[in-house]
Amino acid sequence: MSGTTKTGTAPSKAALMEVFAAIGAAYYQDFASVAARHGLTSVQAKVLGAIVREPVPMRGLADMLVCDASNVTGIIDRLESRGLVRRETSPQDRRVKVVVATDEGREALLAVREDMEAAQRALDLLSPEERTSLYGMLTRVLPVLQQRG
Repeated sequence: MSGTTKTGTAPSKAALMEVFAAIGAAYYQDFASVAARHGLTSVQAKVLGAIVREPVPMRGLADMLVCDASNVTGIIDRLESRGLVRRETSPQDRRVKVVVATDEGREALLAVREDMEAAQRALDLLSPEERTSLYGMLTRVLPVLQQRG
C-alpha cells in the first residue's frame, strides 16, 4: 500500500479516518475475542492495558470507560480478586485510590497481545522499516487524539 490513491493523490482525511476506524474495529474484535479466551472481558483487558502504562485513579478509569464510578468498582474488584491489579492510595491526595497493575496483570495483558493472531498477521505484512515509520506516525498523532475537550 503506497499511501496514495489510484489517481496518485494523497488520500483525504475522510479516507484516512475510514481506514483508521476499520483498523480500530478489527483490532478491538481480535482483542476482545482473545481476552475472552484468557478469561477476561474486553473491558477488564482494556483497563489492564491502561494501567499497565501507568497507574490510573478510579475516577480516571470511569472517565476512560465512559461509565459510572460504581461500575469501575466492580471491574476492579474482579481484577483484584484474580491478583491482576491492586488499589493504592495516591501519594498526591490520600483520598484518591489509584489502580496499579501487578506483575500477574502485566503478564496477562502481554499474553493477550501475543495471542492476537489477526493483529500479528497484519503487522507481519510490514517490513521493519515500515513498522518503524508507522510507529513514528502513530505516536505523533496519538497525543492529539487523546486530548480531552
